[in-house]
Amino acid sequence: MTAALSVDSLWKIFGPRSDKIIGTPDAELSRAELKTKTGNVVGVRDVSFDVAPGEVFVVMGLSGSGKSTLVRLLTRLIEPTSGTVTLNGMDITSASESQLRDVRRTQVSMVFQHFGLLPHRQVIDNVAYGLEVRGVSKKERRAKASEIVDLVGLTGYEMSYPDQLSGGMQQRVGLARALAGDPEMLLFDEPFSALDPLIRRDMQNEVIRLHRELGKTMVFITHDLAEALKLGDRIMILRDGAIVQIGTPDEVVAQPADDYVKDFVSEVPKAHVLTLKWVMRDPRPGESMDGPTLPVSTIVRHAARAAIASDAPIRVLDGDRLVGVVDEEDIMRVVVAEEAV
Repeated sequence: MTAALSVDSLWKIFGPRSDKIIGTPDAELSRAELKTKTGNVVGVRDVSFDVAPGEVFVVMGLSGSGKSTLVRLLTRLIEPTSGTVTLNGMDITSASESQLRDVRRTQVSMVFQHFGLLPHRQVIDNVAYGLEVRGVSKKERRAKASEIVDLVGLTGYEMSYPDQLSGGMQQRVGLARALAGDPEMLLFDEPFSALDPLIRRDMQNEVIRLHRELGKTMVFITHDLAEALKLGDRIMILRDGAIVQIGTPDEVVAQPADDYVKDFVSEVPKAHVLTLKWVMRDPRPGESMDGPTLPVSTIVRHAARAAIASDAPIRVLDGDRLVGVVDEEDIMRVVVAEEAV
């Protein structure tokens, strides 16, 4: 499958003569060492990854890890020092200014932490703003905006102004504005980090619902591991601008790449993330094979009830192929291990 987004050997170094550093021994220095020696700061270091069409790809890391710099490089809001970004087959890094404007208007939309709503415009006109910039007629853009307002749960607030809305509702307006132009890809830069926990959870669920309904490709930036595990089909963890690990949520939790990632995931409830892939085993001699079946991708806690109710082990399937079994004891081993920590 052709990638919706392909990033290859992407670098961003801030400072004078930054393009002269890549390919020299200085490029191997740590961020602190390079700053001391040259005065330059590495924002993104030799990053490569692909995002599949319709995938939710989460980029996470602590403050200063390079994640917000990375998302801005994807549409050249920040100019890369080196490397390529390819969006639906188009080389963004060599695109002209007019091509970039077209990409930003029609193919990619961004949702930021700060909503950036126009305070003097009602919700309906904030949502329609991107279409207005494109030259779409007022009647057509209002009709499209009304459709999207309903999609994100803002029906009844079309004529409200931003300062009459809660933070969560304002972020829904920002999300609706991003969706109104029907982009192929959505880029989220820590959009919910300023919201209180309950509203944040609601907005995460909203993203999941919209993805299920619309199937848009999404790149989601966050510093919150719980958010990453909840939203991501795959997660990329950055540290000091470089990739530490890329994997599915269960892979990251079950097989952390190093102590940095291990520390990140140490308090994650593993039964809520690990799939049967990580707890299944081979059948024992003489063990009953009359138990129920579950896909290998089933989350452990979702399999617990079936395991407890069955006298025989659950048969774990990958498609139609038996790949292992799991019983109540296997599942409880994960739960008890968590409680012992």
